[in-house]
Amino acid sequence: MKTLLTPLAAAMAIIAGTSAAQAEPKQTLMPEGGQGLAFMEQFGFSQAVIHNGTVYLSGVISGPTPEGMTDEESYARTFAYLGTILKRAGSSWDDILDITTYHVDIDQSMPPLAAAKKRFVKAPFPAWTAIDVDRLYTPDGLVEIKITARLTPKVEEPAE
Repeated sequence: MKTLLTPLAAAMAIIAGTSAAQAEPKQTLMPEGGQGLAFMEQFGFSQAVIHNGTVYLSGVISGPTPEGMTDEESYARTFAYLGTILKRAGSSWDDILDITTYHVDIDQSMPPLAAAKKRFVKAPFPAWTAIDVDRLYTPDGLVEIKITARLTPKVEEPAE
């Protein structure tokens, strides 16, 4: 009987540890003001949620290419904005686990989007799913980019 209690006690400790981790409160990031904050409060979502070492970014929509800019440059501007959110959350492009992109016209947007992504995302590459959709929330939106990342691991300083 004593032999059964030891594995059972170990299993209970694991379960208790799991539920404690799940009880850890999530952190959220919001814009510091302006229209972005008002929009997110109106619809009830955050720029990012951080929980158990993972960063979940809400989708960011890239709209029509501004005059004088290429499609690749326009998408790169969207990736740069996503990079600022990652940094505020304690993450980086090196920590990306998964990217999901939603395309109104996947054949047209994929080549310049992939070229822009290569400016920020380096090997080893994250998972990436690209989905063709009917439309995005913003009527003139072309691509929405959603990212999941880990928190940047802390580098411990060597003891002196």
